[in-house]
Amino acid sequence: MAELAVYAGLFLNAFVAATLLPAASEATFGALLLAGEGSALLLFLAATAGNTAGSCINWWLGREARRFQGRRWFPFKTDQFDRASGRFQRYGVWSLLFAWLPIIGDPLTFIAGTLKIRFCLFLPLVLAGKAARYSVIWAGIATAST
Repeated sequence: MAELAVYAGLFLNAFVAATLLPAASEATFGALLLAGEGSALLLFLAATAGNTAGSCINWWLGREARRFQGRRWFPFKTDQFDRASGRFQRYGVWSLLFAWLPIIGDPLTFIAGTLKIRFCLFLPLVLAGKAARYSVIWAGIATAST
């Protein structure tokens, strides 16, 4: 039961880290690996799934947020949307592979939603990028431990 709490906690931490709220899922993942808490594969899957799920929430929020644009209380102005959309379109949908990056990753997934990027295209790109990031952390710790 305690092991399940470790995976659930990491999932939740990674989920929050993928939203606009601050969290350090990489540090948590690395610390759990170093401490030998649970299965490395299950930790990897929990972190990747949680972080990807958080990005999916950003995509959905972006998709829904566009209808509120122009209202006085809405926090994003039309020119902010236009600039962000222009940058996204300049680099294309493949930029979603970098949704794991700090600072730009969360807004990137939000803008993908506002631009109505198809979810069937969004999900595999975001998942691949996030899995690659946690793989690098896992490999680095495994290499350093040997």
